[in-house]
Amino acid sequence: MNIVRTALLLAGLTALLLAVGWLAGGGKGAAIALALALVVDSFAIWKSDGMVLGMVGAVALDRRAVPAFYDMAERLAAKAEMPAPRLYICESAQPNAFATGRDPAHAVICITSGLLDHLSADEVEAVAAHELAHIRHQDSLVMTVTASLAGAIGMLPNFGWFFGGVRRDGQSGPLGWLGAVLAVLLAPLAALLVQLTISRAREFTADDEAAQLCGHPLWLASALERLDHAAACIPNYDVEAHPATAHLFIVNPLAGRRYDRLFSTHPSAPERIGRLRRMAEE
Repeated sequence: MNIVRTALLLAGLTALLLAVGWLAGGGKGAAIALALALVVDSFAIWKSDGMVLGMVGAVALDRRAVPAFYDMAERLAAKAEMPAPRLYICESAQPNAFATGRDPAHAVICITSGLLDHLSADEVEAVAAHELAHIRHQDSLVMTVTASLAGAIGMLPNFGWFFGGVRRDGQSGPLGWLGAVLAVLLAPLAALLVQLTISRAREFTADDEAAQLCGHPLWLASALERLDHAAACIPNYDVEAHPATAHLFIVNPLAGRRYDRLFSTHPSAPERIGRLRRMAEE
């Protein structure tokens, strides 16, 4: 069922991209949109993991430095009947983590150095379980492709200024300059709302499965409380604070920045924590 939902999601975003292309440039715009979608999807599927790890400056985590963390990750992966992920680390005082990779066999969990400094062993285990849940459902791939398509949707209307509303040979947009203007103004917002809705829903699912995998919902609740507080209080000037990667982390690393609160990539921490505490009571 998750595969079907994922396929429908990506098909819907691709259809939105084609619609934007048609609105901005008629048949030619739709053709450009289709070609752009194929290129973006292919790149996101095969190269996005290396690109994301490079953007945050991540390096492979030495097992000799943190053997307990390696053992814990392998134990959780075996319990989930999944291949053990590769482990990476990026330097940041702000505790956080994310998963990437096109499938469980090529998955990576990347943690910040602050995660090991600020969280207890139980809380770190809950965070790792959350990221394994994302890997199981290939959420990192879906969100990377979604972000790429959303970026393409936001970029495509600019082509409308070159062929929308000027030509009279049937290749311009059906609404002329008005169509190009509407595409420029509305398409990025529509793509963003779709991306945020998907991201928030998948965070709830990963929270639920992480609680079941580690067996202690309150471990994850405590971890989220610490992470949310740190995101708001610890200045984040590091490379992982790029808006393009914010949706991948377990909590939004930009939570302390006022401009990001209106369109948050994550459900609110109190809401997530409340759900986990109710789960523990049940």
